[in-house]
Amino acid sequence: MAAHVGRLERFVAWVLRNADVVVALGIAMAVGLLDIFGDVISDDVSSGATLVVLGLLATGSIVERVRRPASIQEAMSGTRQALEDLAMVRSLSGNEVGEALRKARQHTNLWYFKGGTGTYLRAVTLPLCVAAAKEQRSQLNVKIDIVNPADERACAAYARFRQMFGGQRRGDDVWTTDRVRRESYATVLAACWYQRQLTTLEISVHLSAAVPTLRFDLSETCLIITQDDQSRVNLLVERGQPLYDYYVTELHQSREQATVLDLRVASPLGQEPTVDEVRTLFDDLRLPLPRVFTDSDIGKIIEKALHAEDPYRR
Repeated sequence: MAAHVGRLERFVAWVLRNADVVVALGIAMAVGLLDIFGDVISDDVSSGATLVVLGLLATGSIVERVRRPASIQEAMSGTRQALEDLAMVRSLSGNEVGEALRKARQHTNLWYFKGGTGTYLRAVTLPLCVAAAKEQRSQLNVKIDIVNPADERACAAYARFRQMFGGQRRGDDVWTTDRVRRESYATVLAACWYQRQLTTLEISVHLSAAVPTLRFDLSETCLIITQDDQSRVNLLVERGQPLYDYYVTELHQSREQATVLDLRVASPLGQEPTVDEVRTLFDDLRLPLPRVFTDSDIGKIIEKALHAEDPYRR
């Protein structure tokens, strides 16, 4: 019964959409049949009916032409939407990366990072976001996901990856397993130090055994995906696009599978932490520094943590 009603509704709708043609067809058939079998209409009436039919057909043609641009407009609108969806990922190159990161830092209360050792994060992102939160007296939520410095296999794999694909800038130290460990330790130390600089800072550090090939910086406005080799194309995804939400989930899942540090148990640090303070801090975090690390090595970690150089300025 429902199917029958549905077919009837579709038929009525079709008749209403094509009323001009239906009326013309009805008149033509009626006049034709009367003329053939009834012989009751005059030639004048027959000619008039013919003109009426032609007029209705002409009207139908005009209506169809009016409808067609509307269909074209609908098609163009769909195409435009598809192109906009494609444009949800914008490529960045050269200085555009630094500018995109600068804009991403504006008006954000969260920053999620996933990458190798977090050099740019501790050199630029973390200090500037903390300074902005201080100035605005706002809350700041930072989540960091980096290579576990205690995982020698992961550090060695990341060092090989950087040597092979990262590109070597003039004056840079060669990426080795020890350098990866020191850089990751420095990011952990920076997280602890900045946590004490801003009471409204909620920061967590997650240590991963997996080696990332891309870096992800996610703020409240966008996601920026970069590579270690600056000559390659990087990507920007605005918030509101499906891909942004996909990566929010992806980064969350990555952190869930990593080892999270309990920064609350870390010992206090001075404004300029000493070697002993740093050793104690990592012991508290159950992430002890390797015994082979000398005081000089730890001094370099402190330098990298609090006075890191912006890698994009070189």
